Amino acid sequence: MVSFRSRWLPSLVWIVGLLLLWQASSWVLLHVVEASMAQSKIPYIHELIRTFITYGGTLFTEGSATFSNAALGFLLGAILGAVLAVLMSLSKWMEQLTFPYAVASQMIPILGLAPIVYGIMRDEQIARVLIAGYITFFPVALNMLRGLRSVDLSAVELMYSYAAKPWMVYWKLRLPASLPGLFSGLKIAAPLAVTGAILVELMGAQNGIGVIMLRNLYYGPSHNYMFWSTVIVGALLGLLSYLIISLIERMVAPWQPEFRPSGGDK
Repeated sequence: MVSFRSRWLPSLVWIVGLLLLWQASSWVLLHVVEASMAQSKIPYIHELIRTFITYGGTLFTEGSATFSNAALGFLLGAILGAVLAVLMSLSKWMEQLTFPYAVASQMIPILGLAPIVYGIMRDEQIARVLIAGYITFFPVALNMLRGLRSVDLSAVELMYSYAAKPWMVYWKLRLPASLPGLFSGLKIAAPLAVTGAILVELMGAQNGIGVIMLRNLYYGPSHNYMFWSTVIVGALLGLLSYLIISLIERMVAPWQPEFRPSGGDK
């Protein structure tokens, strides 16, 4: 009970307070300020809930299409980023060769890259996967590389003094040490992969939450609640991806201080 109060009660209070403030702002904007298209700016919460209930099946189906493509691209990008990090940690020459190009690739605005990839591929699913993977690989590679190099040199020397092979040093020492950094990169990239998939869908895909979002935006004020519902679904998909990675991290690397019941003091 104490743990629940200390960890979740403040967040619950903040969420309830935010929802009440949102609802009050919507009422003031509509009835006091009498702003035009008030509900397109801050829609009523209860109307959004009603829209979710009415069109829940559609939102779930389209959201699933977006999430599955983002997840596939995220997986491919994570594998590429992890392999690149290991190669760069093994060879300084490899790092000097590949890292500048990896950094330069991230300077291309994703808003400009998405239509280019979609125009070349002419396949919405491949384009979504590629953009999600493109967003994923760099934060994963950078954070895992830092983790691989965070190992204490005395520990490495100790293993070599026991005649440990290089692959054993990596398997027993460097890879476990890189897991916190790896998951930091994965948690950064997971919501961004969802955003990338939605962005490609806005280019003219056949299914996905981005398609419903764009369609209801064009329909005008009469579809404001459905448009806002798709925005919320997109945010929830990003949050879900983050929570999934956090859960996997807890199972794979439970020794980290934040996962200990005592907070790392014992």
